[in-house]
Amino acid sequence: MVATLPVRGTRRQAPLGSRRPPALWRRLDWLLVASVLALLAVGMLLVWSATLHRDDLTGGDTAAYLRKQGVNAAIGLVLAAVVAATDYRWLRLWAPVVYLASILGLALVFVPGVGATINGSHSWLLVGGLSLQPAELAKFGVVLGMALVLAERTEAHLRQGVNSVDVVPALLIAAVPAVLILAQPDLGTLMVLTATVFGVVGLSGAPKRWLLMLLASGAVLIYGAVRTGLLESYQLLRFEAFTDPSLDPRGAGYNTIQARIAIGNGGVTGQGLFDGTQTQSGFVPEQHTDFVFTVAGEELGLVGATVLVGLFALLLWRALRIALRAEDLFGRVAAAGVACWFGFQIFQNIGMCLGIMPVTGVPLPLVSYGGTSMFASLTAVGLLLNVHLRTQGRAGSGVVVRSRFARSRF
Repeated sequence: MVATLPVRGTRRQAPLGSRRPPALWRRLDWLLVASVLALLAVGMLLVWSATLHRDDLTGGDTAAYLRKQGVNAAIGLVLAAVVAATDYRWLRLWAPVVYLASILGLALVFVPGVGATINGSHSWLLVGGLSLQPAELAKFGVVLGMALVLAERTEAHLRQGVNSVDVVPALLIAAVPAVLILAQPDLGTLMVLTATVFGVVGLSGAPKRWLLMLLASGAVLIYGAVRTGLLESYQLLRFEAFTDPSLDPRGAGYNTIQARIAIGNGGVTGQGLFDGTQTQSGFVPEQHTDFVFTVAGEELGLVGATVLVGLFALLLWRALRIALRAEDLFGRVAAAGVACWFGFQIFQNIGMCLGIMPVTGVPLPLVSYGGTSMFASLTAVGLLLNVHLRTQGRAGSGVVVRSRFARSRF
């Protein structure tokens, strides 16, 4: 009997399906991570430039907002890491808690002594000297809530897709925060939320007639809000100034006119970081928050603004890719909801700086100054990474993952 000895330097092959998944850091979507980190870095520079000579904001400390934005980004990255590393099952279990917490925050805005009015919108909470905007966190809560409802209902009935019966409770999930946001009123956030819901319903595989019904309902709601006086007078003036800024050049049209001048000053290559004439003179209102894109347009020019838009395009591409490759409906709807949320808000913010969208006061995700917006945006990025890691983890373990919803490969 001849014994066979193992050859030195060889490894026993693991049975198919028992392979260990690659290390966590290898499974991250590094293009998504790189785009987010680049946007955070660019945003910090733009916020710094916009506040450099604003002594009324900084109290003479030229680097004050640079440090504040750095702290906001650091906290947001921790939140993103926690969400990305959370077990997928726990993420679904915590979804109702996140949704209810966002509803509670929106309701607290109307409590005397707790809620505050800033820039005409009663949508802020004052907590320990800090101002928080619950409507920003409500976007994340609605995305999670709708994803959970659609996934639970289809899985419970062992259906392959979403039908009309599933869409109704999902829309009710979105309707509660929408009503509270409209009552503030915060028209910009309501527009972003509406676009997010529309995208979630469309990408979930629901019957297409629901999209037509949502469009019709939105038109009726807008008409009713205008006719009944639900919208404030300054909001109506903003829409009139959008059609013709010269109607009120010193009032509602002032922001749009100054934003266009700043971007036009930039030309192709820009006037140089920290050297923009409109920016450093403080002519553009709210430039470190809602109009931060004008800093890029003036100081970095067409080239810099294009790079910034390219980074957002990369972020949205990776988000949609994650949605298409998700292995279950919850992951697909959640990732698609984040993509729709970011996509419309980016378009709305840049559009109002260029004069092709009305001024509604929404921040540029990951770039504008603001703690609540930064926390909500980076938490949503963590959700994208969580869905991606789950898909990659199954693929790395030897299990072939093929989403029944994916119709194309990116």
